[in-house]
Amino acid sequence: MGTSRQEMHAVLNTLLEPQRFQDFAPNGLQVEGRENIETVVSGVTASQALINAAVALKADAILVHHGYFWRSEDPCLVGMKGRRVRTLMQAGINLFAYHLPLDCHPELGNNAGLGRALGVLHFDSLLSDEPTLPVFVGELPEETPLDTIANGLSIQLERSVMTEGDRLVKRIAWCTGGGQGYIDKAADAGADLFVTGEVSEQTIHIARERDIGFIAAGHHATERFGVQSVGSWLSQQLGVEHHFVDDDNPA
Repeated sequence: MGTSRQEMHAVLNTLLEPQRFQDFAPNGLQVEGRENIETVVSGVTASQALINAAVALKADAILVHHGYFWRSEDPCLVGMKGRRVRTLMQAGINLFAYHLPLDCHPELGNNAGLGRALGVLHFDSLLSDEPTLPVFVGELPEETPLDTIANGLSIQLERSVMTEGDRLVKRIAWCTGGGQGYIDKAADAGADLFVTGEVSEQTIHIARERDIGFIAAGHHATERFGVQSVGSWLSQQLGVEHHFVDDDNPA
């Protein structure tokens, strides 16, 4: 079966609504490849290893969370970025990248996936006046020790996680990736625990002084959910073959 490049782009834009977001990089089709798409590879970041895997799988398109052309990035296609783009173009592979839209989708996004991994079944945006910021909040069915939550998350993500605090938790706020800066807003909202991917030196002091538990579970690990979910959804909707490739990253 398969689909056209234009149809896949339109379907992804309808699903993820990139026009709603003020983002740090362009969302959508970043590198144009062949017209017909039958095989899609998804991954967190458009690294050379992911591209090489897509070439080996004879993919027609790659879907990632971290693409190219970031706001502070050198725009020249030289060196590492030049090699990546050259490999894509020589192989005729389309690159689709969605950043904040893939964090925020309420069912298929990174934060929705992390919420389910935490055991939170019903959740909302923590910042109701800023719904395009990827910070979510929800409650567990009952109070649960922080260590129990951390151990369960470690199993779900297949990696160790870093914790701060020792308390019972019912209300959890979270933001995948590099969301540690939202810990104050989580504390303001009365969360017992804040979960994200990364940790900064000051994050631990804030957690201790504001009496809120904290878990850092890895930027890469917490952002594997969205591309897998959307890739599977594309397979069902458009009849394309989908492969998730985990170019593992401990950070």
